Amino acid sequence: MTKTSQRVTAAVFCLFLAGFGLLHIILPDRNFSPVENRNLRQMPEFTWSALADGSYTAALETYLSDQFPLRDGWMGLKTRYEYLLGKREFHGVYFCGDRLISKLEDDSRSEQNLACVRQLTEKTDIPVYLGLIPTAAEIWKDYLPEGADSFDQTAYLARAQETGAVWVDIAGALAERRDEAVFYRTDHHWTSLGAYCGYTALLEAMGETPAPLGTARRAADDFYGTLYSTSGVHWLQPDSIERYVSGEGVTVENVSSEETHGLYVDSFLAEKDKYASFLGGNMPLYIVRNENAAASKKLLVVRDSYSDSLAPFLSQTFSEIHLLDLRYYRTSAAQYAEENDMDMIFVCYSVENFIKDTDAAMLAQ
Repeated sequence: MTKTSQRVTAAVFCLFLAGFGLLHIILPDRNFSPVENRNLRQMPEFTWSALADGSYTAALETYLSDQFPLRDGWMGLKTRYEYLLGKREFHGVYFCGDRLISKLEDDSRSEQNLACVRQLTEKTDIPVYLGLIPTAAEIWKDYLPEGADSFDQTAYLARAQETGAVWVDIAGALAERRDEAVFYRTDHHWTSLGAYCGYTALLEAMGETPAPLGTARRAADDFYGTLYSTSGVHWLQPDSIERYVSGEGVTVENVSSEETHGLYVDSFLAEKDKYASFLGGNMPLYIVRNENAAASKKLLVVRDSYSDSLAPFLSQTFSEIHLLDLRYYRTSAAQYAEENDMDMIFVCYSVENFIKDTDAAMLAQ
């Protein structure tokens, strides 16, 4: 390389750095990244003590990384490059052709939480049903890359049937429709169709007849979920969100805010977290009421966010449904059920959340 070419290369590199430095100054800082679905670091406040203990420089490094010009585009370019090199796992998410599937690993609480369900069944005379929702890594395991490592959900679900609770075979119901869109392609949640599978499994375990599925109505066709944000795989087509239950005559009480609304909160359809349009997102306690339900029974659902899209189907059968999230409403499930005259208790979690949920200990209280 001649001296002239070396100088040209150095000049181009310096201009490149100067250009990005200028963009960093000109462009306003962003508070939130819709692509990554998280808040971005803002400029840290300088203090001599923070400089001395290293916290200022660490925060400044994070700030510069988060506010890097055209960050979203560079991240997508990096992921595409790694994909071309043969990589198929990105930040704990497998890229499986036209869909993303979260990697599932065992957690130290997986057996403890089964024991908590067993203790719940021993503490109350109210019938307890247990339904654990396998992830897409189980139902769509054939889509996983060769050699992909994942937690053995089949074996875990077999052990879950020994807790003493009435088993709800959600895995079997999902497997029957595995060739359909029972999970979102860019999000970890099940779709409304998947939730209907869970609903039918519960009703069958109770010896009841589920309401028919009905006709799908599309609420959104531009949904990019959590796996899209986490993985950096940003070239997939968006998901659609569909509803099968109109919600007419159904009211939802958000106990913590003392607000009442319908089954769906459409304002979330204009935001990143469109899944929150079911009920209104994660809240400590919802009470869903339907005077025209098929049965005048009260159901307590001890749950995670998967039950948000399950609630519309449950509202067709049960006149009152209490959706209790122990992450935010710490109380004894047995005591709550007795004080509120529940007819049944349904413990319904995704396997992914259940095996690591520290708040599931409240089931044993």
